[in-house]
Amino acid sequence: MGETTATIEKMINTLLEERKFSTLRDVLDTMEPADIAVLFDGMSHEKMPIVFRLLSKELAAEAFVEMDTDLQEILIRGFSDKELKEVVDELYVDDAVDIVEEMPANVVRRILSQADPHMRKMINEILKYPEDSAGSIMTTEYVNFKPDLTVLEAIKTLRRSGVDKETIYTCYVTEKDRKLIGIITVRSLLLSDDDKTIRDIMEENVISVNTLDDQENVANMLAKYDFLALPVVDRENRLVGIVTVDDAIDVIREEATEDIEKMAAIIPSDKPYLKASAFELWKARIPWLLLLMLSSTFTQLIINRFEAALATTAVLAAYIPMLMGTGGNSGSQASVAVIRSLSLEEIDFADIFRIQWKEIRVSLLCGITLAAISFLKLVFFDRLSIAISLVVSVTLIVTVLCAKFVGASLPILSKKIGFDPAVMASPFITTIVDAISLLIYFSFASFIL
Repeated sequence: MGETTATIEKMINTLLEERKFSTLRDVLDTMEPADIAVLFDGMSHEKMPIVFRLLSKELAAEAFVEMDTDLQEILIRGFSDKELKEVVDELYVDDAVDIVEEMPANVVRRILSQADPHMRKMINEILKYPEDSAGSIMTTEYVNFKPDLTVLEAIKTLRRSGVDKETIYTCYVTEKDRKLIGIITVRSLLLSDDDKTIRDIMEENVISVNTLDDQENVANMLAKYDFLALPVVDRENRLVGIVTVDDAIDVIREEATEDIEKMAAIIPSDKPYLKASAFELWKARIPWLLLLMLSSTFTQLIINRFEAALATTAVLAAYIPMLMGTGGNSGSQASVAVIRSLSLEEIDFADIFRIQWKEIRVSLLCGITLAAISFLKLVFFDRLSIAISLVVSVTLIVTVLCAKFVGASLPILSKKIGFDPAVMASPFITTIVDAISLLIYFSFASFIL
């Protein structure tokens, strides 16, 4: 894919230099909006407005939506008012809201000034909803019918108004005051008799979400039911918008990226890695690094406490990294599995005892396997005494047991009290398990040796 993009970029640059704009327009018309956005990402700022003006109105708007915020801002600043209005008029409301949310205040004022009054009103309505809620990612451009319409009348209405809607494959049936009472698909309309009413063929069992529901839950519902769109209602069950599957995919990607960053002890950022400065990356990483560094002082205190034992049996110190590393890895395995299951809503707090019992059995199997191999290595290859080999091996079993128990329990407990489970992943759990493994190690060493 990278080689193809490089070839296309070279061809476009050649056509620009030779001023073959008609040929360039024909090439761009064959491309997908997302691919055009990628091309703009590697293009000089001087060439961007020239190429953008060659695109058709619809393709220009679709490509504009796919671009990074910084590229959008560069283009907006170079647009005339007429060009900006043409782009804004082609945008769907949810896409316009996403752009407005990311732009500086002076750019936002310019965008809103070029939007027609209806678009401006819808944008302002959506901006009122909390960030990361269903209301903040919905679009108000949907098709709805009254229940007493005939199928023929509904099809005529769809042909007349559907061109401006984001999706027409699922339509919604509303009564007075936009009360949602049913849904109907275009397939049902086309396969039904013309004289039947919408009420006769609509599906009354409507699955919907509230405007204040979390966007991640909405995305998971779309994935669960394989819907193309999901209706969004207010507290009075009035239809106010829909969330489409393309928006759900964006949410899932953003939430997954955020969870990965939290699990790696990094403050989440909206910027791609290559576009973030060294200073921004430092700000995202240093808080957790400082916290984890200070929390590791517990391990230092434990080692100081058992300094006498280490002095008498110095060989014990050589196996501290192996024990701490194994414990951290074991805890991370359990925590990642549980966090993922929590995000997919496969488990909840009521399952905590089943999860703990499962992890206890897994940890015993893992611990015994690791201990047996470790014992043979220590006795036959490292030439250690039976007593020291036993200390290390037994510590492995108990450490793995404790690590997996902690790794499985902390994410569930953190979600129960309102914290993000992803925070309880690798770095945090590793720090806790390090301290536990040292306590276990030196306790066994003091008892056996």
